[in-house]
Amino acid sequence: MPEETVVVELGSRSYDLMIGNGSLTQESSRSIESVKSIPSSKILLVDDENTGLYSNAFHAILNQAGRQVFRYTIPAGENSKSLTKLTAIWDFLAEHQFDRSSAIVAVGGGVVGDLAGLAAATYMRGIDWYVVPTSLIAQVDSAIGGKVGINLPVAKNLVGAFWQPRSVWIDPDFLSSLPDREFRSGMAEVVKYAMIADPIFFQSIQSNVGNINRRDTKFLNEIVLRCCQIKAGIVSCDERETEGARFALNYGHTFGHAIEAAFGYGSFSHGEAVAIGMACAARLAATLKMLDPQVADLQNQLLTELSLCIDCPQERTELVLEKMKLDKKRASGGTRLVLPTRMGHVKLVDWPGDDLVRGAMLGK
Repeated sequence: MPEETVVVELGSRSYDLMIGNGSLTQESSRSIESVKSIPSSKILLVDDENTGLYSNAFHAILNQAGRQVFRYTIPAGENSKSLTKLTAIWDFLAEHQFDRSSAIVAVGGGVVGDLAGLAAATYMRGIDWYVVPTSLIAQVDSAIGGKVGINLPVAKNLVGAFWQPRSVWIDPDFLSSLPDREFRSGMAEVVKYAMIADPIFFQSIQSNVGNINRRDTKFLNEIVLRCCQIKAGIVSCDERETEGARFALNYGHTFGHAIEAAFGYGSFSHGEAVAIGMACAARLAATLKMLDPQVADLQNQLLTELSLCIDCPQERTELVLEKMKLDKKRASGGTRLVLPTRMGHVKLVDWPGDDLVRGAMLGK
């Protein structure tokens, strides 16, 4: 894949998403030049236990560029998005005398990015940070847009900030080594982008399920690039989710986040929960006559072909309902839902009532 650059246009906070196969190896001149553009001489590299291969390489790249590098490794998994781990990173930064001219580089998936980004947003009231996303879900979604945060036991992502990175470096070659479950999880977010913004993209995914499941490099590159373009466009229009455009990115997430919280973080991966959430949202939209039931069926069939579950576990339905009412998109005391109206378009709607939401979770 030729190296591509997608710009997140945010005025003085604009930044590049630099996408290229093999662009983050020690031998890549592009990676060295990119790192040399970091003005900070002192850097904390944050990774997790599963990303050592990539963080080792990036550590070496930082060293080659003459940066003083420290490293902080967190346990892999959603449970690391906690106040305990955030405090530990703050303490590490303070102990090693990081200051406002220092920076953080996050090398990992969504958990690493969310946690490291919040540390950057809050330490000394904000320092620069950069992202090297290593998972599909991070490359197409969580590394872009500056949403950073941690979970509370009661609900997901309730504590956080909008803090844009200075650059995002994306190497699709990283996807070849992802475990199957993590790869499938990322595909849920890919389907989300097609559902909210691009019917042609949806058709392309439908036509290339075999290529996706085989992890065909050419098509995965196209997927990463198209998702980055869609999200960059949405974030550029609505950075802080105040104008309405960015709410579309939460399609499937109100159900999904509630499922994650109700069953315990880690029981379902984020993408697995979002896939179920999109299926529930589409069923609800069809019940409300907002969406042609055939469109809901097309989405759910595609998710199934990508080996994602679309059935909400029923043993904790009432707890999921309770968790949904704590969602961060609440307004004037009421939960709102992002529901599809047609392929490529969604709408933010008020809570339609417990019975209808429950029915969508039960497949009715």
